[in-house]
Amino acid sequence: MRTENDGEASVSVRRWTRAARCVGPARHELRRLLGEWELAALADSAEIVVSELFTNAVRHVKAPRDRLVETRYERLVGGVRIEVHDADASSWKEVPEPSPEEESGRGLALVDSITGGCWGVSERVGVGKLVWAVVDDGVDKNFGTRE
Repeated sequence: MRTENDGEASVSVRRWTRAARCVGPARHELRRLLGEWELAALADSAEIVVSELFTNAVRHVKAPRDRLVETRYERLVGGVRIEVHDADASSWKEVPEPSPEEESGRGLALVDSITGGCWGVSERVGVGKLVWAVVDDGVDKNFGTRE
């Protein structure tokens, strides 16, 4: 794990084996950091977000099994930016809508709801992509409370 602190922003970066067993430890690491950053009130929502993004990286990435998943958590004013990096360059154009009969496929819709639409997919340095989301206290710093 690498933690950076430049005075204003705090960042924690860690690489994980691309395995379902690493989702829980990634959640716990985020909860611990949110406590240190005095953002513990965001922990439940943030844990759901990192769980969904990390699980997608485990289940849906088209890359060799030995490729790692990287999490990057960045402290923001009143929130946290969560990134999950993987070795698959494909991205999503929109949140998929599963049929009512499907038992899965609602994770990104959940992320969209929790973050108020503040998430996306971006290119990254090297192979692959990063999926990011911002979980915050619900206050737009320029315009007041988000509806």
